[in-house]
Amino acid sequence: MLVRVVKSSVAAAAAIEGSLLLGLSNSYTAGLFAILGIDTTKKRSVQSIIIRFIASVIGLLVATAAFYLLGYHVWVIGLYIFVQYLALYKMKMQDGIVMSSVIMLHLYAAGETTLKLIGNEVMLLAMGLGVAAIINLIYTPRSEKQMMQTKEAVEANFSAILREIAGHLRDFNRVWNGTELLTAMEKVDEGGKLAMNADENALFQNKGEWHTYFEMRRQQLFSIQRMLDLVSQVYQNLPHGEAVAELFDSLAEDLKNPYYTGRIDEELSKLDAAFKTMPLPENRREFEVRSALLQINLELKTFLSIAKQLKKKRPQGRAEALQ
Repeated sequence: MLVRVVKSSVAAAAAIEGSLLLGLSNSYTAGLFAILGIDTTKKRSVQSIIIRFIASVIGLLVATAAFYLLGYHVWVIGLYIFVQYLALYKMKMQDGIVMSSVIMLHLYAAGETTLKLIGNEVMLLAMGLGVAAIINLIYTPRSEKQMMQTKEAVEANFSAILREIAGHLRDFNRVWNGTELLTAMEKVDEGGKLAMNADENALFQNKGEWHTYFEMRRQQLFSIQRMLDLVSQVYQNLPHGEAVAELFDSLAEDLKNPYYTGRIDEELSKLDAAFKTMPLPENRREFEVRSALLQINLELKTFLSIAKQLKKKRPQGRAEALQ
């Protein structure tokens, strides 16, 4: 917020000073145009400036025609705003209504429409929006450090959740308040917004690694929620649960690694094979618990498949890394 305020202040002052040097009438209006052209990212700024410029030029033409045909009356101002707003809204350019209305009021105050006056208004637009575009393109705050901190917070909470799952599989009486899950959701949303801003500041480049990372964690959160529902159905301690718990402990340590190699998949496959060789359940209670454990394993495969799809592949020649 502070950065936007500073950029708006600098843009307004520069636009007004430039207009004064060019000897434009209503030069202080260029400062208002510059403030309206400032936005949080480069992409949004470019889009906003294009929309406002086109809307203002359309408004200038409409106002010229309205005053020429209907005269310089107050009711014409009301009619102009009504027609102009509906037209811009239909064209999805309603953000330009303020600037186009300001230009219209300039024409009304002058009581005439001349080529010189029209040229003056176009120059005010160019000066205000041009300065805003330059300042936006020159400086946008870097969010790399903030995204890294958010990433670390997400992974810390993911690890805590996976350890809680492992703990419950070892002791079904374990109590957990779910704080880490709520925090993880907040941090993933926060990281997604930061990544989107970073992508928009890159203008025409494709979505970067940060966007992919937080999208991966967002999808994995849904998988974790399904696993938690299944874990709640484990109400008996079994050797099978201990084996699955060890797998979750390993994953809690390994999920921070940026590369995917498939080692956890291999361990899960071995565990599934081992389960098939174990004796059948002795009673309904054990059957239900083992069924829940089997479904947890299946959901864990979904969790890993998301990482397989979205995580970076390990470079050739590097030491083997866990996912």
